[in-house]
Amino acid sequence: MTHPSVHVQIAPTSVPSTPSWLGEVAVLAHVFSQFGLQKAIEERVRFARARMGDYEVIDFVVMLMGYAVSGERTLQAFGERLLPFAEPFMALFGRASLPHPATLSRFLAALDQTSVEALRALFQEDLVARPSFASPPGGVWDRLGTHWTVVDVDGTKKAARQRALPQTSDLPAPHRRFDQVCAPGYLGRKRGEVARTRTTILQAHTHQWLGTFSGAGNGDYRGELLRSRAAIESYATALSLPLSQVLTRLDGLYGNAAPLADLLASGGPGVIVRGKDYHLLDLPAVSKRLLHPPDQQTTHPESGTCRALFDCLDIALTPTGPSVRMLLAAHPAEASPPSIGTRRNGIIYEQFFTTVPPAAFTPADVLDLYLHRGSFETVLADEDLEQEPDRWCSHTPWGQEFWQILSQWVWNLRLELGQQLSPTTMRLTEFSSSQVNESVQGGEFVQEDEPVSYGPAQWARRSYTKGFSGSDFSLQTDGTLLCPADHPLYPQERRRERDGSLRVLYAARIGHCRACPLRSQCQERGTSIKPRRVSAVFWPQASSASPPDAPLADAPAPCHLVLWGDWERCQIRRRWFHLLRTQAVLLAFGPIPSAEEEDVHPSDVQTRAQRAHWRLSWKQRLARNARLSSAASLSVTLHGLPVLFAQAFGFDVVSAA
Repeated sequence: MTHPSVHVQIAPTSVPSTPSWLGEVAVLAHVFSQFGLQKAIEERVRFARARMGDYEVIDFVVMLMGYAVSGERTLQAFGERLLPFAEPFMALFGRASLPHPATLSRFLAALDQTSVEALRALFQEDLVARPSFASPPGGVWDRLGTHWTVVDVDGTKKAARQRALPQTSDLPAPHRRFDQVCAPGYLGRKRGEVARTRTTILQAHTHQWLGTFSGAGNGDYRGELLRSRAAIESYATALSLPLSQVLTRLDGLYGNAAPLADLLASGGPGVIVRGKDYHLLDLPAVSKRLLHPPDQQTTHPESGTCRALFDCLDIALTPTGPSVRMLLAAHPAEASPPSIGTRRNGIIYEQFFTTVPPAAFTPADVLDLYLHRGSFETVLADEDLEQEPDRWCSHTPWGQEFWQILSQWVWNLRLELGQQLSPTTMRLTEFSSSQVNESVQGGEFVQEDEPVSYGPAQWARRSYTKGFSGSDFSLQTDGTLLCPADHPLYPQERRRERDGSLRVLYAARIGHCRACPLRSQCQERGTSIKPRRVSAVFWPQASSASPPDAPLADAPAPCHLVLWGDWERCQIRRRWFHLLRTQAVLLAFGPIPSAEEEDVHPSDVQTRAQRAHWRLSWKQRLARNARLSSAASLSVTLHGLPVLFAQAFGFDVVSAA
């Protein structure tokens, strides 16, 4: 029972509450009108289709944009929430009636490639029309002080579950809604029977989408990579960025010769990609490089994985090219099979291909840049949380892609509006310290001032017991030793001696030594409880001599820090739409025009074109659902937005009472 001073009553009349997202739709409608985007869509994205009533493409565009902003789980839920406010919603865009959801479905099902590509072109033009962030838009600065723009290309998977259908001779053939838009493919952890792949392009520093391309099943990954390259080139050209200073990060799907040849043809952008052509480890140049100590040692700060890095320059992926810089990251194998990389003689090798010069990025820098692309997954997670563009809006390929382009457009506009609402400056992060060469001493990493190249291994002489000497253990291409009994010895310690030499200590496994028939000859006695150990000494070469695969002597010496400049990932957008969803939105219609002020109805006299059933012109089609000039005026008041924001986008400011 309520307090006596509180009185609760019920009114039978229905007064629906204003949707919390309607204020953001009003801002987007104003921005589209202010920058001429709505007019451009009306004039350039044209599609004529029967059974669309009086509606045109712009009517369905604004409906899908409202759906993306609303965050409603389904189109049906969005339509039910919007229905009481259909008139003011369409009036924001100068349109009269809201299309029925069934009409929207027919429109998406009938869309063709020409209309979708026209919308995509407008989306990419608008991306660079108003650069909200600094130009160039953040990036990474290498050790030579050169600026690079980093772009990520990756795919998302949307799985669809389908119930089992009986298939007997007395039943018609089954028909499934997902036959056109989906196909069997790799599902990963997603549950389902068929899937659709969406390849996305992300500007890594501003978190703006540059494009989206999708396909049934696993998609056409090589074709979509070529289209991604074209979108990246268009973006770089519009911002006057040299294509040679654009760095594309890719996952292992593109890590072999064929897609890399497509990407690098005719001076394409730079690339860092995880490789999967492990047969290249058998090349003579790679085998020779693995006989020498690694260039650097790194330890991942979270997983603790210690990797030895071998830098192999100018490796031809095929006899006809392309030639790239190959980085091998080696670490000891564990008991379980490796999920990434290949295992050889107890060592796991991970492979990376890149085209960045060695003087600009050290092997550790290349590895850190690639592993940093994990931030792409967080952006995809934010996208699923805020807009979820992978949800099904259409069961046809072009209808689904039409929706996904609009969803990315809304994402970019939210970034632009959020940056105008609360401007933020670019964050500079020390991505990597000044160049050092790391070695292992006593189980800890020691930083050396300059990289040192070493000669071949030197072994100790045979002992007085005439047992096996160090030279009896052959050095393998993977950096291990092979004992006379064909068992591997793994490098356990690397330490720098006072005389400048590098001592590497190798050790066998005790399980191999205990059952070895040559144990007494190898370890001088058969009662030892320790495995066999062998040490090798590597003497530094003269400064004039270059180690295998080293950069040329006249290359500029790297001396700068590696800097990463970007903006906040999610706070820019979330401050924007959280503010609008917690502020009041007031809708007010003006007086209804009197009968004398209404437009005169057209006469019943038909023109010859109407009598002959000529097709309507584009202007006539667009005017069928346009809001009449005699309609009641709509006034929308948004609270909580600062005056500077209103002035930037041409909003009227309510004077204080």
